[in-house]
Amino acid sequence: MLPVGCRLIGWVLAGGAPSLLSAAMCQAAVSELMKSDLTPFHCSQEAEQQEVALLDSEKLQRAFLNKLRDVGAAWQQQVPASLVPSARFRRSSVHAIRNSRRKMEDRHVVLAEFTQLLGLQDGVEREYYAIFDGHGGVDAATFAATHLHVILSQQEDLAKDTAAAFKNAFLVTDDMFKIKAQRERLRSGSTGVAVLLAGDWLHVSWLGDSQAMLVKQGESVTLMDPHKPEREDEKQRIEDLGGCIAFMGCWRVNGTYAVSRAIGDFDQKPYISNKADCSSVHLSGDEDYVLLACDGFFDVVQPADVPGLVLDALRDVPGGAEEAAQHLVAQAKAAGSGDNITVLLVFLRDPGQLLLQGQRPQCEGAAAP
Repeated sequence: MLPVGCRLIGWVLAGGAPSLLSAAMCQAAVSELMKSDLTPFHCSQEAEQQEVALLDSEKLQRAFLNKLRDVGAAWQQQVPASLVPSARFRRSSVHAIRNSRRKMEDRHVVLAEFTQLLGLQDGVEREYYAIFDGHGGVDAATFAATHLHVILSQQEDLAKDTAAAFKNAFLVTDDMFKIKAQRERLRSGSTGVAVLLAGDWLHVSWLGDSQAMLVKQGESVTLMDPHKPEREDEKQRIEDLGGCIAFMGCWRVNGTYAVSRAIGDFDQKPYISNKADCSSVHLSGDEDYVLLACDGFFDVVQPADVPGLVLDALRDVPGGAEEAAQHLVAQAKAAGSGDNITVLLVFLRDPGQLLLQGQRPQCEGAAAP
C-alpha cells in the first residue's frame, strides 16, 4: 500500500486532481519550503557572489516534492476548510505549432487558479493567461513564462492599480532576465501579452506585437494597439534616442529586430523598450471570449474575422470548445503563415450559448480559407 499522502500526490502530479486542489497543494508546499533555510541549495560559493543566489534546481525540486508529500499526508486526513471551490468555471482552448520554422520559440501559460496557486488572500478571484513569442532563441520566452506571473502576484499595487502592477512586473522580469543573459551569454528576446481576469475586470498588458482581443456579442472589441517599429509613436521614440527604422523585408529597429518592445534583446536596449502598456475593461456579463495570439496568427488573420472562425469551430470541429484554438491555428497556417503560431481562447460564457444564438460578426471580410 502506498504511504499516506502518496496517493493524493500521484493524483495531483498525474493531472487527475481538480485544478483548485492541485494549485492549493502546490502553494502550501512552496510556502512551507520558503520558510526553510535555502542555503544548502546554493550551487556553489562562487554563485553566492552573483547579484542573485543560484540554486540547484534538482535538489530544490526534490525538496519541493518532499514538502508536497507532507502536505498530501496532512490533507489526506483533512482538507482545509478554507479550500472553497471557485464560483466561476471557464472553459479554455490552446494550441501551438512550430509550423515551418526551425524551432518552436513560443511559450504560453494558463493559470485558471492564479489566486490559489500564488497564495493571494485579498478575496479576489483571479485567472492569468499569457503568450510569449520568442526570437533568437527560446530563453527569454521561457523565462518570462516562468517568472512574470509570480512577480505580478508580488506587486503591492495589484489590487488597487493593476496597470501599474503589470508594468512593473514586466520591468522586473526584464531586469532579472538580464542577469541570466549576461551570466550565460544569451541574446534572445520575447514579446508578450498577458491577461488577468480579476472579478468583473479584464486587464491586458503587452510588450511587442503579440495581441489579445475581446469578442462581445459576436463583435470584435479592440483591447490594445501592438507595439511595432513602424507605428508612428514607436518610430519617433526610437529616432529620438538616436536609432532608426529600416525596411528589410519588414520594418526593423536599427536593421536588426522586427520588434520595438521586448523582454531581452539587450544589445539593442533602450531602442527595444522594456516598458509594457496595459488596458482594462469592466465585464458586463455579455462578453463571449478573449483570444490571445502571437503575430504568427495576427499577421494573416484579421480580428474582425475571428468571431466567424470561432463560431465555425464550435459548429464543425469535433470537441468544439476544447479544439477551437486548433481550428484557428489551422486557419492561420492555411492563410500562409509560416511562423510559430500559438492561439489561446478563454470563454467568458458557455460556448453552447454562442451556438444557440448563432452569432456571426457583421463585417464584409471573409474568413481565411
